[in-house]
Amino acid sequence: MTTLPVALVQTRTPASPAAALAHVEPLIREAAAGGARLILTPEATNFVIKDRPSREAVLATADDDEVVRRLRALAQELGVWLLIGSVIVRSGVAGDDRAANRSLLIDDAGAIAATYDKLHVYDVDLPTGESWRESASIRPGDAAVVGETPWGSLGLTVCYDLRFPQLFRALAKAGASMIAVPSAFTVPTGEAHWETLLRARAIETGCFILAPAQGGAHEDGRRTWGRSMIVGPWGEVVARLDHDEPGVLFATLDLDAVARARQAVPQLTHDRDFDPPR
Repeated sequence: MTTLPVALVQTRTPASPAAALAHVEPLIREAAAGGARLILTPEATNFVIKDRPSREAVLATADDDEVVRRLRALAQELGVWLLIGSVIVRSGVAGDDRAANRSLLIDDAGAIAATYDKLHVYDVDLPTGESWRESASIRPGDAAVVGETPWGSLGLTVCYDLRFPQLFRALAKAGASMIAVPSAFTVPTGEAHWETLLRARAIETGCFILAPAQGGAHEDGRRTWGRSMIVGPWGEVVARLDHDEPGVLFATLDLDAVARARQAVPQLTHDRDFDPPR
């Protein structure tokens, strides 16, 4: 049996990078002390700020972001692989002043092994009165990414990407045996859809789904759902947190379960071309 000890870090990220680092670093250390070899943090690990001018005041490039720099050094110090679920950083695209919502896979030497910019941005008016226009401040990415780890390929997604099964299928067909879904789900959508969507994506792809989440009432007024979760390739919940408080979720993945699930239901090999509906 091929196994991998993993840990998901659930946070309630503050509104400044320094405070965010002080919040997340002890949780990552706890995860490593518990034996995890692959550790994942949620979306927006470096700060949670809704107000764009306040965000601009702390925005940096990924190379200059103090959270990224420190967490790269921490991965090297602890000898672990670390997925920084996402950080809000300058996109580096000329002529576009929007930020990127960027996921960074860090190896155990502190090097960046893969990067992914969130493809699908969240623009919505909720029945609760909440309104989100992520596209106003976040430049969406344009490429799917699979990162290579010592334990297999890890597909990268962020939060709202969870609602687009075609992305998950493409990652699985590109070799991913695990797919990360670092998130900051709103409470109404989290309560209604979080677990159902995570389990569906696992079943459709025959992958482990690793979903670290933000949770609780944040300084900028938003509330996030929490309930970080690991789902197996048969759609079973391997481990979950049943709350929105900061914490660490541990599990040991039986990676051979991916091959067993895909042998039982070989759906990734059964695609057919078809005419579009008329």
